[in-house]
Amino acid sequence: MNKFRAAAIQMPTVEDKMENIKAVRHYLEQIKAQKVDFVVLPEMFCCPYQTEKFPEYAEEEGGSVWKALSAYAKEYNIYLVAGSVPEKDDEGRVYNTCYIFDRQGVQIGKHRKTHLFDIDVKGGQSFKESDTLTAGNSGTVFETEFGRMGVMICFDIRFPEFARMMVNDGARMIFVPAAFNMTTGPAHWELSFRARALDNQIYMLGCAPTRDPAASYISWGHSIFTDPWGRVVDMLDEKEGILICEADLDYENEIREQLPLLKARRNDVYGIERSSMFKDCVHSVRSN
Repeated sequence: MNKFRAAAIQMPTVEDKMENIKAVRHYLEQIKAQKVDFVVLPEMFCCPYQTEKFPEYAEEEGGSVWKALSAYAKEYNIYLVAGSVPEKDDEGRVYNTCYIFDRQGVQIGKHRKTHLFDIDVKGGQSFKESDTLTAGNSGTVFETEFGRMGVMICFDIRFPEFARMMVNDGARMIFVPAAFNMTTGPAHWELSFRARALDNQIYMLGCAPTRDPAASYISWGHSIFTDPWGRVVDMLDEKEGILICEADLDYENEIREQLPLLKARRNDVYGIERSSMFKDCVHSVRSN
């Protein structure tokens, strides 16, 4: 099984948490005849993207949002890379978290956004996730029948070594729930996905919320699929929509053989050995 299909659902976010959850089911119904293997949702798809809202909407793992997402994965027989939601731990800390479920609805991974979005662009966007969020401390890869896959959230994509860690740990595609804005989106959205795809000779699928001009934080939209040659295969505009794509791992292997960037890496020069690089940095989850 060297080919698989994936869908990025570019959806709007409303104030009512469970209305957003119900909307996910609506989109899954729309694409169930497409026989997709993976579905990815946007960053903070069930919560307004406002720092003060994150604690208000936060739930512990296993809460109502988690249960609904798990049930959807099982009902529609998909791997669900469930965007991101505010997750609260036992000590009250809040994380920007992506849960990953297999076709039986079993959680096989969880990525907590590792690089928090704390920026202040002169004349542009200013935002500070760390006002209410706590950073994760690892990369995330998970096992599927198609091989290992990686997950990062939005600002994580700006750190090249983060994607490389996942690829060195076997990731064949990286899913990116994200919400670039009207400052960073036009400048860096497409460039970031093309760069990470090219550097690592891997497929990248980014899923963003629909643009809402009335929101306090306005998403750029433009959910995107890039291939191992660094090309944009498909991209939505800013409006509501579903991007369906196909990844061909034989093609990915061909690119890696023809242009052997990963094989040609000089760990002796970089002073980094794989075993030490991944000992504490990548959280891998294998399904039973």
